[in-house]
Amino acid sequence: MRLLRTRRELQHWCGTPSTRNVPLHFVPTMGALHPGHLCLIGRAGQPVTAPDGRRHQPRVLVSLFVNPLQFGPGEDFQSYPRTLEADRALAEAAGATALFVPTAEELFPGGDAGLTRVCPPPALLAGLCARHRPGHFEGVATVVCRLLGLIRPEQLWLGEKDWQQLVVLRRVVADLGLPLQVRGCPTWREADGVAGSSRNRYLSPSQRLQAAGLPRALEVGRALVAAGERSAAVVQQAVCQGLEAAALAVEYAELVVPQTLAPVTQLRAMALLAVAVRCGPSRLIDHTVLMTRLPIVAIDGPAGAGKSTVTRAFARRLGLIYLDTGAMYRAVTWWVQRQGADPADAAAVAPLLEALELRLDNGPGGEPCVTINGTDITTAIRSPDVTAQVSVVAAHACVREALTRQQQGMGERGGLVAEGRDIGTAVFPDAELKVFLTATVAERARRRALDLAERGFAVPAGAELEAQIAERDRLDSTRAVAPLLQAEDAVEVITDGMAIEAVIERLTELFRERVPEEAWPDPA
Repeated sequence: MRLLRTRRELQHWCGTPSTRNVPLHFVPTMGALHPGHLCLIGRAGQPVTAPDGRRHQPRVLVSLFVNPLQFGPGEDFQSYPRTLEADRALAEAAGATALFVPTAEELFPGGDAGLTRVCPPPALLAGLCARHRPGHFEGVATVVCRLLGLIRPEQLWLGEKDWQQLVVLRRVVADLGLPLQVRGCPTWREADGVAGSSRNRYLSPSQRLQAAGLPRALEVGRALVAAGERSAAVVQQAVCQGLEAAALAVEYAELVVPQTLAPVTQLRAMALLAVAVRCGPSRLIDHTVLMTRLPIVAIDGPAGAGKSTVTRAFARRLGLIYLDTGAMYRAVTWWVQRQGADPADAAAVAPLLEALELRLDNGPGGEPCVTINGTDITTAIRSPDVTAQVSVVAAHACVREALTRQQQGMGERGGLVAEGRDIGTAVFPDAELKVFLTATVAERARRRALDLAERGFAVPAGAELEAQIAERDRLDSTRAVAPLLQAEDAVEVITDGMAIEAVIERLTELFRERVPEEAWPDPA
């Protein structure tokens, strides 16, 4: 493992993104490494898949820098543990390729007066640690951006334990358009549940026992929510009482939206319960995720945008259940055609729903299997005849009401990803992540032609396919019942020119911005 001390050594070792043979992943720390840091280094060193499908073993750079910019008056900058030799051995054993250990003068040669500062959005600094440590996150963002500018890594790895820091740095990276991924790693805990922290070493044996009251108090909050409590004020009060019973001085206990850090007053689906306390000489922070159900992802968008293909692969990547709502509408359309009814006649369609037993199951290879009254129609519902009529059938209020009820019933427990028109606006309006997946008409026609050819159907001319898709867009967006609309809080992802793996990677990033691994662990 290389030890780098100067900017010149660092930049020579790093190279540039265009000249690297393998990706470079960066783990910034202040040293005094503990097992949580080592987990980060190990995760950062896992092989990655390039857009061309090849697997690469990344290089991992770890920085050790006690950043004076993020310490306030009276805080522990001078006494913060500095254990270079121990850290060096630990980082190498965990898989680090190089260690960057600069001085403040090396990192900021112009001194404080010549420093360009990075100010995160005020909305992210209104609560939690930022309220009690003014200037802290400005100092964090400034030094991390300085390091990113020197290193230019493909990935930045941060711990979920400092959740507000993770949210702030994700936002800074996005707002500055920095070409890298920000990845999080779940909180590492000691045997009694205490979150790993370099400041734990300040504690005496009796104070260390006190500190165990912090995770116990968070468990009180989880138990209340599991029992049906939805008031943030009630949960916060109970947690504070538990902390005070452990003789911990409470700085704050707040419920916030994980992605935006906005305060939560009434728990609906998912909230972050974050706490900071004083225990002897140490300031300790921790959090837990409170959920009334498991997370839901809703993927909407026009026909032919690749929703089914992407959603299936995304569900496999994250271990979510795949709910193919488009297949459900196709199945009803197939059933209506099979019964000889007029697809445009709602009065003729409605009675057919009463005798309908529609099931979505996973096949032997994990692929979805669609049955109606015991008959497997997985392939039949992809025929051009069904495609031509599905918008007409889906426009009937009786059909949408029946299938919406069935879909919402499937989603009561959560833990799923669903795709289809109006899935984020009507079916799952409280989904943790809503995506509007789209592509140009020309791109969707090209994909449709490939799909038809693979399934053995006749392929119309390109202009005809484009006209069919444009007409379906018009029908879907102008129908009276549940027209195709992008939900206000949905993220638009335009997939022209993107390989499936790149789309899945983008969806995974969006998911992790909203759902910590603590709430939904990565299956890998």
